[in-house]
Amino acid sequence: MAAEATIIELIGKVPGCPIRFTCLDASAIAKGALLQMTTGTIRQVVTHAAADKSIVGIAAHEKVANDGSTNITAWTNGIFDITAAAAGATDIGHMVAGSATVNMFTPADANDLLQSSFIGNVLETTDNDERVAVRVLTQHIGG
Repeated sequence: MAAEATIIELIGKVPGCPIRFTCLDASAIAKGALLQMTTGTIRQVVTHAAADKSIVGIAAHEKVANDGSTNITAWTNGIFDITAAAAGATDIGHMVAGSATVNMFTPADANDLLQSSFIGNVLETTDNDERVAVRVLTQHIGG
């Protein structure tokens, strides 16, 4: 396990408000990985790997490469422990977005809002490379 998010609490009438997305059979996606939209078939996702990409949720289960599956479920509503990238401190309540570092976040800026790459709001003051609670709400895509 690298910096994958871990569940603190799933929120919503249907806990976590899961949304199903497509992925390539060849994709290997870890449980807890931040998922971003990619080109290809409709609603196709990959593991988050770059800043300013549309974050759609957190992988609810592992997807093994070449297992014959082309679907993955994403949690879109909850509180998760997620690691802050080395981009400075973030104050409680600030919006955060996917960073250039896989499965980590940075403080959101205007470009993140335009790209729908924001993840949610931090619930603790954070410093570099620290795991903190983030209120994830990515339902702006598909939900």
